[in-house]
Amino acid sequence: MNLSTFTFIITGVLLNAAAQLLLKAGTNAMGGAIHLNAENWFATGVKVASQPPILAGLVCYAVSLVVWIIGLSRTDVTLAYPMLPLGYVISALGAGMFLGEVVS
Repeated sequence: MNLSTFTFIITGVLLNAAAQLLLKAGTNAMGGAIHLNAENWFATGVKVASQPPILAGLVCYAVSLVVWIIGLSRTDVTLAYPMLPLGYVISALGAGMFLGEVVS
């Protein structure tokens, strides 16, 4: 795997981790857990869709998908896929640093 391909793969992983953190920040901004039922699903969906961090998270997901596809087009899945667990570590550390969560 050359540097260019590695950069695409790592960028995809980082963007995916950023998306997770932004989505969680958006739910935190809404007051925490989302509870859906037959009466509130539409209003809750509008509230979720109007949160800037959630919108930014969705953009990160979309861009990470494009970047990941470019990376996959340049290398074998057997080399790219093992990079994904880095996202778990980055997400956990980011949650501790930016969201105040306890990393155990």
